[in-house]
Amino acid sequence: MRDPFADKEITIDFVSIRIITDDVARLAGFYERATGVPAAWPSENFAELTTSSATLAIASTRTVPLFAPGAARPADNNTVIIEFLVDDVDGVHQNLAGFVEDFVNEPTTMPWGNRSLLFRDPDGNLVNFFTPVTPAAIAKFAR
Repeated sequence: MRDPFADKEITIDFVSIRIITDDVARLAGFYERATGVPAAWPSENFAELTTSSATLAIASTRTVPLFAPGAARPADNNTVIIEFLVDDVDGVHQNLAGFVEDFVNEPTTMPWGNRSLLFRDPDGNLVNFFTPVTPAAIAKFAR
């Protein structure tokens, strides 16, 4: 099969990830509290938390038929980790204690140089807040 993009130059930017949920207000409120980023609400069925590098979109199950009926199911993710770069993962962990109900691990330094805190949001999605700690990781994520 021939590559349909072989003769075309295409620019692609990753700009957002969307979570489908039965309760947009609850999940948007969770991410607002966890990140400190306020949500914008273009409609009652859709909220966005925008950072300098990407947007976390949160949409109601009522929006799924606009794409294709049954194309996404809420609270059914077991393969994706939503990641946020933070300045001090240990400090964030302290701030989230008592708020986050399901910590998967304490802050842990990973072999690739990031110190990571894994937890689940109210829909069960896995979230990673991380801080680069090795010189290579710090250089990779320099802001």
